[in-house]
Amino acid sequence: MHAFAEPAPRALPFPAIQQLAAADMAAVDALIRRRLASDVVLVNQVAEYIVGAGGKRLRPMLTVLAARAAGYRGEAHHQLAAVVEFIHTATLLHDDVVDESELRRGRATANAAFGNAASVLVGDFLYSRAFQLMVELDSMTIQKVLADTTNRIAEGEVLQLLHVRNPDTDEAAYLRVIERKTAVLFAAATRLGGHLAGIGEAGEQALADYGLALGYAFQIADDVLDYAGDAAALGKNLGDDLAEGKATLPLIHAMAHSAPAVQARLKTIVAEGDASAFGEVLAAIEACGSLEYSREAALRHAGAAIAALEALPDSEARAALAGLAEYAVRRRY
Repeated sequence: MHAFAEPAPRALPFPAIQQLAAADMAAVDALIRRRLASDVVLVNQVAEYIVGAGGKRLRPMLTVLAARAAGYRGEAHHQLAAVVEFIHTATLLHDDVVDESELRRGRATANAAFGNAASVLVGDFLYSRAFQLMVELDSMTIQKVLADTTNRIAEGEVLQLLHVRNPDTDEAAYLRVIERKTAVLFAAATRLGGHLAGIGEAGEQALADYGLALGYAFQIADDVLDYAGDAAALGKNLGDDLAEGKATLPLIHAMAHSAPAVQARLKTIVAEGDASAFGEVLAAIEACGSLEYSREAALRHAGAAIAALEALPDSEARAALAGLAEYAVRRRY
């Protein structure tokens, strides 16, 4: 506990963050494309299809900004960022197969375009390529953290599978899933950026705490957008989580706070994965204030992320990390 209140770290707006990270991110993208190459044509096609789709590149951006905030002046953070992005991309390929998704970022998913078999196998290629790049960095700490992280992500996938069409999923179970599926990779990305810089154990822990809290904030905000976002901006259909039988925080809160008859109806909808009942579910969520409850939860985690940055010296990179925490919960897509 602090003996007195300290001002929160200043935060850059998202366009300024992108500008600050632009040179590093261009180097990361070039490295990604260079190291995607395979003499198997289908590997190149599928990998380029999903990596070339763009997206926010938030995880590799976190890696390079955390390294800069910790005082790193080399170039190995580009390769570390590429490793993080390859791991993330592999999970997307596998996720879309498991979820039978057909749309991501406004276009057909890789499994819809190339089939499930190709998506799973190219996901495996990306995982193994990530580990090749990781070994080249010649750091046992990096290898251990990322090996543990990928294992936790796999656990999260299985844990989520256990909760599909489970109307008894509660908030604690939901948070356990998003810790493993989302937050642990954010934490690894930021912690290892600090490790590259030799920031020390306390600094690494502060960056890991920041990344973990940011991961919670980002995923909860994402789940709010599935009920309150703009489908065109999101690049996916609203209600996809419901259709997949996933009870996320807005619906979990509504089920816990609705009248008994409504609660019973919501549980039936979750158990059946009844996407046609989206309007009915949304009405219950709005009646219970569940979107606002979920937004507040995301804001609390974002605040915890920003507070963790107090352990780092003031810099443009630290201000960018604080700005990403604000962006994570205020974005519209």
